[in-house]
Amino acid sequence: MSTHLAGLIGSRVCHDLISPIGAINNGLELLGLSGDPAGPEIGLIGQSVDNASARIRFFRIAFGSAGDQMVGPAEVLSIIADLYKGSRLSIDWQLQEPVQRQEVRLAFLAILCAETAMPYGGLITVSKTATDWSLRGVADRINRMPELWGFLSWNREIADLQPSQVEFALLPLIAEDLARKVTYEIDDRRLQVMF
Repeated sequence: MSTHLAGLIGSRVCHDLISPIGAINNGLELLGLSGDPAGPEIGLIGQSVDNASARIRFFRIAFGSAGDQMVGPAEVLSIIADLYKGSRLSIDWQLQEPVQRQEVRLAFLAILCAETAMPYGGLITVSKTATDWSLRGVADRINRMPELWGFLSWNREIADLQPSQVEFALLPLIAEDLARKVTYEIDDRRLQVMF
């Protein structure tokens, strides 16, 4: 299956899920306006809807069809802020100018890879020079997982991947489509992904 077809599938799934989540959110707002008491149950539903919406917005870029559109820093920062609000993981998106959606897609996939290696939290810094991107992660403890990180630098049998690890196989494939090569360095407290 081509990466383009995989992107179209991702876009379709995200598109179809965002509408019912938006409808649930609208229903919660109407309940709030009706004067009904907003107990902890309603608050929990609201938090879940917000989290699902943020995750779908992130996944839409990471796994969806990219095209040649530009994505501004305000949109990226909004998605990241919503997704990682209250998380032990912080993302420092240092780009101040709009960038191609295809490149943001690579950055988001790299963030997902780093997130897997940093389950106890930490700081991920995303930066870009004129031509190259860098994602740096710092944490008190990083899970090195060479069997997963190996997907970024050589072809491995994807049959061993879990669905929650698909970003490790997809990142180098999408990078190759853009004539980029993914490299990485990782130790017990730091990691860096470059493309």
